[in-house]
Amino acid sequence: MNERMRLVLIIIIFLFIVITLKVFYIQVISYNKLNKYAKDLWSRNLPLEANRGNIYDRNGVILAGNITTTSLVLIPNQIKDKEKTAKLLANILNTKYEDMLSHVTKKTSIERVHPEGRRLSNEIADKINNLKLEGVYLVKESKRNYPYDKFLSHTLGFVGIDNQGLSGLELIYNDYLTGSYGAIKYFSDAKGQKLKLSQIYEQPQDGMNVTLTIDFKIQEALERELDNAVKMYSPEGAWGIVMNPNTGEVLAIASRPTFSPTNYQDYSLEEINRNLPIWMTYEPGSTFKNVDTIYKL
Repeated sequence: MNERMRLVLIIIIFLFIVITLKVFYIQVISYNKLNKYAKDLWSRNLPLEANRGNIYDRNGVILAGNITTTSLVLIPNQIKDKEKTAKLLANILNTKYEDMLSHVTKKTSIERVHPEGRRLSNEIADKINNLKLEGVYLVKESKRNYPYDKFLSHTLGFVGIDNQGLSGLELIYNDYLTGSYGAIKYFSDAKGQKLKLSQIYEQPQDGMNVTLTIDFKIQEALERELDNAVKMYSPEGAWGIVMNPNTGEVLAIASRPTFSPTNYQDYSLEEINRNLPIWMTYEPGSTFKNVDTIYKL
C-alpha cells in the first residue's frame, strides 16, 4: 500500500512540475508571440485616409489640394438598439430607414456607410456626434479640392469618391499622389464588445507632391483669352499652348469646352476626356510659312 501511495505521489508531483513548466513557457518564453496572436484576434481597425499629394505650379501655387471631411463608420456588434440607431441616422442623412437598417445589422466587424455616409458636412457630422450612439464612429477623410475650379482641368484631371485618380495627371501620377492608410486600432472580444485596452493610433502617410512646369499667371491669361474668344466667336472648340522655346517646357495649356473636376459627373465623356491640345490635329497654317519660304528659295 505504501509503495502504491508513493508511486501516485510521484506521478502527481511529476504532473505538477510539467504543468508548472508549461505555464512558465507560455507566460514567459512565448509571451510576446502569443500576445501578438491574441491582439490580432482582438484588434479592429478604424481606417484613417491619408492626404493625397498636392499638385503645384512652378512657383508653388496649389492647383490641386485637399480639404478634411468626415465619414460614418459602424461597428454593428457594438450597437445594442439597432432599430433606434438606424432611425436616427436615416433622419440625419436623409436616407431610407430600410437602407440604414441593413448597414446597422450587417454581419461584419466594420461597416462603412457608402455613399450617404461619405464626405459629410460639419453640420451633419456634429449632429451624429451629439447623439453619442454606441458603435457609431466618425473618421477623418480627405476630399480632393481644386481651388480654381475649371482652371487647367483637362490636364489635372479628377478623382473618384475614394480619391483614386480617374483622368489626367491625377491618373498618370496616381501611385505617387496616393498615400498610405492609417488607423485607430481598438480591441474587442469575439462578440464585438469593446475591451478596456488602450487604443493605438497609426498615422497615415500622405502622398507625394507633384510640381508642374505650368506658370499660374500665364495659365490664367491663356484661360481668360480662350473664354473671350468663345464668347466673341462661339466656336465649336478652342485651345492653346504656351511653351518656353528654349527648353520646351509647357507654361500653359487649355482648351474649350472645359469642365469642373469637382463636378465631373455633370459633364459628357467628350467634355471631360478630350484634352484638345494633346490629340487634336490641325493644319500648321502660319507656323509653316518659314519652311515653305525656304523650300521655294
